[in-house]
Amino acid sequence: TFLSIPKSKEGIAAGRYHIVIGTHALIQEAVRFERLGLVVVDEQHRFGVVHRAVLRGKGWNPDVLVMTATPIPRTLALTVYGDLDVSVIRERPPGRAQAETQVLPQSRRADAYALVRRELDAGRQAYVVYPLAEESSKVDVRAAAEMADHLAAEVVPEYRLALVHGRMRQDEKDRVMRAFAAGDVQVLVSTTVIEVGIDVPNAAVMVVEHAERFGLAQLHQLRGRVGRGAHPSVCLLLHQEPLGEGGEARLRALVATTDGFVIAEQDLELRGPGDFFGTRQSGVPTLRSGDLLRDRGIMEQARRLAERALEREPSDSALEAEARRCWTDRFGLAMVG
Repeated sequence: TFLSIPKSKEGIAAGRYHIVIGTHALIQEAVRFERLGLVVVDEQHRFGVVHRAVLRGKGWNPDVLVMTATPIPRTLALTVYGDLDVSVIRERPPGRAQAETQVLPQSRRADAYALVRRELDAGRQAYVVYPLAEESSKVDVRAAAEMADHLAAEVVPEYRLALVHGRMRQDEKDRVMRAFAAGDVQVLVSTTVIEVGIDVPNAAVMVVEHAERFGLAQLHQLRGRVGRGAHPSVCLLLHQEPLGEGGEARLRALVATTDGFVIAEQDLELRGPGDFFGTRQSGVPTLRSGDLLRDRGIMEQARRLAERALEREPSDSALEAEARRCWTDRFGLAMVG
């Protein structure tokens, strides 16, 4: 039995459904499985370490496959230690054009809007992405709702425009997204709710406002909403001036590559891999003297030597018993990718 939306927790617990597809709701304590043998986590960067640990704990050591276009730094760090086997698909799906990325200061907003108009005139569609859904007194950002009105009245008045953000009801968001996918809406103004799961091949241009406020992985995911069809596409990253060192490094990395693993390595260098065996997903790791990037070679060599040493030991050896006794509690989350 295949269910896109599980209707019966009792049926899942009893094993009547062979495949269950769901959101974070499957992590709830009330959802139980009879014999969970395989966990597939899509858009892995959207799940926390504890989320994945809880889901994995619902079975008896199930196999786990995590998928993402932008592996988070913590996961990238774990691959160095051999806790994850990595498969990389570098080819683009057939029939898709490469998306170009451009970085522009907000003083060149008129140039960005001119490009949007050219694409709309050619029959294409556009995204305009903002960090927040409403004005905030704490951060100087333009509100998506206010700017949607401005775009509709003064920039592209002859085209249909819609707004979608996280504070809308799900049925409202679904209605807007269906209209955009069908071509009934030409310009979609949104927050990051469109980061994943949106496939509109006719959308050929994206403008990201205040791009310096987004993380590398998030920008890479947003950029992936364009270039999904045969038409040449472009992602315009607008930033405030002056641009700080960290923001400049992130935007420069986006222009330089579309490779998710290269992006993740840049992210790793900029903000650290987080705890290898804990819950922090970024920041400086708790190594006393090692550096993950500088000492990658010697770390990999040490891992291979440790594996060989354990292979020579019997399964009930004192060495293995001592390792388990000393490290299991502290590194309990090590197996969570």
